[in-house]
This record gives sequence, C-alpha cells and structure tokens, in this order.
Amino acid sequence: MSLRVVVFDRTCVWTRGHLSPLWSAGARIYRALGRVDAVRGVASWGEALEWLGSLDRPVRELQYWGHGKWGCAFVENDVLDAAAIRRGRLDGLRAQLAPGALVWFRTCETLGAARGIAFAERLADFLGARVAGHTYVIGFHQSGLHAVDPGCRATWPASEGLIDGDADAPRRARRSHPWAPNTITCLHGEVPAAFVG
Repeated sequence: MSLRVVVFDRTCVWTRGHLSPLWSAGARIYRALGRVDAVRGVASWGEALEWLGSLDRPVRELQYWGHGKWGCAFVENDVLDAAAIRRGRLDGLRAQLAPGALVWFRTCETLGAARGIAFAERLADFLGARVAGHTYVIGFHQSGLHAVDPGCRATWPASEGLIDGDADAPRRARRSHPWAPNTITCLHGEVPAAFVG
C-alpha cells in the first residue's frame, strides 16, 4: 500500500509566526484521524527529501506545511523552487511517488502569480504527479487552492490573490477568507475535485 505523508517546517518556533508547534499538533491530529500515515518535522529540504526517499512504500500523497512565496516553498531559509528540478534535487522524490500521486503545498502563495503557475506546471510535469497549492496567504482559512496535473496547464488567473503588484511583479498577497475563491480550512484533508484545473 502507498503512503500519505505530511512534512512540516520544524524550525518556525521563534520566528516567522511561531507556527511549528501548530503544524506539529495539526499533523498529530491528521494522523489520529487516519488522514495520513506518516509525519516528519524537518529543518531543511535535504532532510525532507532524504526521509521521503527512505520510506519503504511509495508515497501517494505528500502535504508540505510551511512557508511559501510565489513559485517556491521554504524550510526556514532553504528554498524549493524550479531550480531544484534543474539541479536534480527532486529525482529521488520522483522515484518515490506512486502513480497518480498528489504533492500539496499548504503554504502561502506558492502557486500564485506567474512564477507560481510556472512552478506548478513544471513540477507536475517533472514529477508525473498532481501539484496543488494556494495563491493567498493562508491560515485557518486557506484560499486560492488549485491543482494541476502532469501535461496540463493551469486554469487559474495569475493575478488571483494579489493585493499589490501584478502577475509578473507581485508585491503582496491577500489574506484568505471564507468568501475568497477556492477556500477550504486547515481542517479539510483533501483537495476538492472542482479545484483541479
């Protein structure tokens, strides 16, 4: 059987919102509810990718809980972006993913603006997996949730979620709220089918 896993940034204890304890608690709740099979707090993408590669079964769903910006996700200051594909950093992850896998960035803004769309499309094509993420700043409410499949192009507007700047030069994203497009809460454990472009 394949695995559903959560990886979270364990370094956000004293900085950037002090969120690691919340992510850790949330991951334990998800595990207790049977939504995930394994959880790991990490201090770098290298640690995350090494752990994922050590799992004894393929991964059918990977959720990353941490910080993000347009076209990238962070573990502390370690960035995962399109350059990680070029450098071969994600080859092991691609090999570990089950057919039809989902990689979901539960991070602020990662799939927003032109950079976020390009990242989602390129990563989906490279991994052969559905890539999901958000265009808004997320918290309890998580707005702008979209997903793209390999070989497909994103269908959401590159300006979604922006409050300042434009799709090619974003400066600030909106905070999530219940009436924003494609909103779930942190209590939702799945990407709704309607949110897949």
